[in-house]
Amino acid sequence: MAETFPVKPKLRSTSNKTTPTPESKYWKSFKIPKDIETLPSKSLTYPITSISFSPVSPHDFAATHSASVTIFSGKTLESKSKISDFSDAAAAASYRCDGKLLAAGDLTGTIHVFDAKSRSHLRRLKGHSAAARAVRYPRAADKFHLFSGGDDSVVKYWDVTTEKCLFNLLGHKDYVRCCDASPVSDEMFVSGSYDHKVRVWDVRVSNAGSVMELNHEKPVESVIYLPSGGLIATSGGNFVKIWDVIGGGKLLYSMESHNKTVTGLCMGKIGKESGDEAEQYRILSVSLDGYMKVFDYAKFKITHSMRFPTPLLSIGFSPDCSTRVIGASKGTLYIGRRKVNIESEDLVDRLGFRVNVDEPQTRVLRPSYFRYFYRGQNQKPSEGDYLVNRPKKVKLAEYDKLLKKFRHKEALVAALNKKNPEKVVAVMEELIARKKLMKCVSNLDINELGLLMGFLQKYSTMPRCGRLLIPLVNKVVELRAEDIRSCNELRGHIRNLKRDVDEEIRIQQSLVEIQGIISPMLRIAARR
Repeated sequence: MAETFPVKPKLRSTSNKTTPTPESKYWKSFKIPKDIETLPSKSLTYPITSISFSPVSPHDFAATHSASVTIFSGKTLESKSKISDFSDAAAAASYRCDGKLLAAGDLTGTIHVFDAKSRSHLRRLKGHSAAARAVRYPRAADKFHLFSGGDDSVVKYWDVTTEKCLFNLLGHKDYVRCCDASPVSDEMFVSGSYDHKVRVWDVRVSNAGSVMELNHEKPVESVIYLPSGGLIATSGGNFVKIWDVIGGGKLLYSMESHNKTVTGLCMGKIGKESGDEAEQYRILSVSLDGYMKVFDYAKFKITHSMRFPTPLLSIGFSPDCSTRVIGASKGTLYIGRRKVNIESEDLVDRLGFRVNVDEPQTRVLRPSYFRYFYRGQNQKPSEGDYLVNRPKKVKLAEYDKLLKKFRHKEALVAALNKKNPEKVVAVMEELIARKKLMKCVSNLDINELGLLMGFLQKYSTMPRCGRLLIPLVNKVVELRAEDIRSCNELRGHIRNLKRDVDEEIRIQQSLVEIQGIISPMLRIAARR
């Protein structure tokens, strides 16, 4: 029998702790001071459907819930004011670029514009036939427009000052639930719908429909522009997708780390805006599974994850990188604030990169900045440089400008005043192509009709103009016969025109006689 010996089993590590990365430390530094209930304790709960931060310091933020919008202080995180001037539940909120106005939609389809400080109701934009669940101001300098999307599948572009809808942008076939403004152009924005489509709009070409269409393959819950303006992120179903808009709508990456529907997206930022540690942007996503994920879209990986006890609906991140707010389905705001009174060098040692949000930094010129493309305008070209000359701006004549505005009669009168027969005939040919010439003639007053008759009398017998003007004379005389009989000046033009026509006929007859005499002589000369 073989001899046996007792063997001690290998000890297994009972510790599951892993060393946190510098970025995990950064996101964990957002401590939750308290859970703020936006509403008093009741038997019913009110989900927080959207969160919007003011772009100006101290970066107050607004949260929509039930039929109200509550504004919180960016300094104390306490409720400052509450706006309840809604006919139905509020669904979206957006600050203007200067932080002075706040726009919000409701389930009746009305968009309300408020003074963010006094809470006074300034405008009501009515046009959606169903709930307006997406409202957004442009990000840059445009203070007079906003765009919205509703459950009527229509995206609208509004003039806030006149309370009028400038464009109805059609293309979606289901509820429009989200939208975002381009960071590089006030005229461009993107919208997402439950028809699984994401559309990029440019109001400068609004008549042509959307300039790009992307298929997310799931009902789209949230869409955001990334800071460069060339990429967008969309969420729907349990995944987030990154798209290259400049590259023709190419899908770059699909992140599927959530277990349930991803309900909200926003941009977060770490690091400095200049120096060795350049600013680093992250995509923050929240889901009904209760998780908040941080996604590094430069490396296409999840860098941090955090679990909350309730399903999450919305998320916001302050522009100064100090506050992160998450809205839950039970009316709870999970507010995380990062301490900013830490010594800089100590923070470098702990996190591995610098974070400084209180001290203003000088921005490095980047391709997403307007000044980037205008740098060096006063610098003179040196030897060997290739100078690109700007094309000269074409100056349009007055009648060309009026034709572009479809003011046909004014364009015809403006051309007649120039007394250039080639240009007048060109304008008439354009009006004939538009089928508007005779309508313009019928609308001319006596003085303008005299101007036209004088032109026709002078140039109808000219060979280069007669082919168009002679038939026109007959139609003008037939159409305005009564006006011609009642005006001595117009009758004078008709007499002169008759005299010129008779003279032209006499000349033509003489030419025919001369041709008859010369033709036999030419034939005899040809035989010889």
